[in-house]
Amino acid sequence: MGKSSLQDGAVYDAKSLGAGRVIVLGFQHMFAMFGSTVLVPALTGLSVSATLLFAGLGTLLFHLLSKRKVPAFLGSSFAFLAGYFAIAPNGEKELLPYACFGVALAGLVYLILAGLIKVFGVNRVMRFFPPIVTGPIIIAIGLCLSATAINSCSTNWIVAIVAILIIVICNIWGKGMIKIIPILLGVLGACLICIILTLSAGQLVNFGTEEAPNFFYCIGGNANFQMFSQASIENIKNAAWVGLPVHYKDTVFNIFTSGNLDTGLLITAIFTIVPISLATIVEHIGDISAISSTVGENFIQEPGLHRTLMGDGLATTLASLFGAPANTTYGENTGVLTLSKVYDPMVVRLAAVFAICFSISPKLAACISAIPTPVVGGISLVLYGMISAVGVRNVVENKIDFSKARNVIIAAIILVLAIGIQYCTSGAIKIPVGKKAVQETVEYIEIDGTKYYADATGAIMLPYNVKIAEDDDVTVQKETKDTTAPLFIISLSGLAVGSLVGIILNAALPGKDYVFEDNQAAAQAKDSTMIPEPKKKKKEEEKDEEKK
Repeated sequence: MGKSSLQDGAVYDAKSLGAGRVIVLGFQHMFAMFGSTVLVPALTGLSVSATLLFAGLGTLLFHLLSKRKVPAFLGSSFAFLAGYFAIAPNGEKELLPYACFGVALAGLVYLILAGLIKVFGVNRVMRFFPPIVTGPIIIAIGLCLSATAINSCSTNWIVAIVAILIIVICNIWGKGMIKIIPILLGVLGACLICIILTLSAGQLVNFGTEEAPNFFYCIGGNANFQMFSQASIENIKNAAWVGLPVHYKDTVFNIFTSGNLDTGLLITAIFTIVPISLATIVEHIGDISAISSTVGENFIQEPGLHRTLMGDGLATTLASLFGAPANTTYGENTGVLTLSKVYDPMVVRLAAVFAICFSISPKLAACISAIPTPVVGGISLVLYGMISAVGVRNVVENKIDFSKARNVIIAAIILVLAIGIQYCTSGAIKIPVGKKAVQETVEYIEIDGTKYYADATGAIMLPYNVKIAEDDDVTVQKETKDTTAPLFIISLSGLAVGSLVGIILNAALPGKDYVFEDNQAAAQAKDSTMIPEPKKKKKEEEKDEEKK
């Protein structure tokens, strides 16, 4: 088959293109997912090597369960970032497995929904997840993450703005692959600027202490223009070219065998992270519809939405158990399908094999981890905004009627709860469960035989009628006393509360006006009135043309 065939007509059997082209197409799919996939571990502190390994394995598992018919690649999901940050705000290695446990259970929600769809049909199940619920939840996910992006950008706004500009220029004016991979190009371009500035004007500044130094290269030695850390550069030099992508201490299994299980944190992770799956499930349905539209086959009917959900959910659970991010079907790779018109799922499986091969290189993982904080901030600012924009699009494209009071109430309460709780003083709704006896060390001042204890803030407040003379010898003392404390504390994030309340309100309030139809334009682009022709029909027409 000639070059023109690749450009002008759909290709369902990539073998006809020859081994060389198939390999290039496989690398193109891996290249398209690479930037966003490795960015999630860069943001959260998860392992880059494990991420690539389970992106590949998860994709292969998805293809196996979906009868090898759906040309989808499973990369890292950004929707769960809020969950990771809620449990391990600074990427603490000892806390990340707890977040991964929550994500693993979130993956099982896919299986529950897949089972319900198989038994009751897709219409009855999806009525509990209409756009008026999922849209605001997706909007809130991006907005709850926004502060993290701004904090990262503030370490060097010059570099962050460079990253943002590259993304905007590539996405708006780029052609071909440039338009498909603006995130990766933003990372590479901004990192290149950092390398040039580090070599020409970089000076080391200590952001730590003398006992625990933490040196960063800064422009002209100005702490407001941070770039590479000295430790990250040393890690690149010392990293091996080949190594194991998974370490037991980073897995979920370790928290159950280490002897230091924090039950309260484990339960908090479940309540915080599992509800996020409601948004990612809707994202999955949208992606499968988009792939159906691109290829010209309705994958929601065959192999069936229950199968694709099962594949995505099991891939997410498997990845999370071994310390990798949640998986999700990737829009970047759908873009590659549109560009190349090569719809053979075998090419995507080849990309998965390439990702697995890349995962065994610690040197590559060290390079990814060395990405400067302001670069990550600039990329995150765009990505988090895009997450919220997807939620807005979800509401707009489904023509939600906000003249109806029920819709306004549901959206308003979801947004206010999710964002308000996120940025309140405690950052979550904390529910103490049970009691246990503990010994507590407290400070106090004794005056005339009366002890005045410190409050919860550590301050000792004296009654207004108690006076201390200037010549009195008053010292702060400590004592240990028996008291009680909660057995554990369940911490509900804003997203968890907003999601649950939104689902309950939608189910309880009258006036539902949204119907999900599995036989509607699942294989039809929302911005087009043309229904893609099925694969068989296309082949029959090609044969007719040959006979003529």
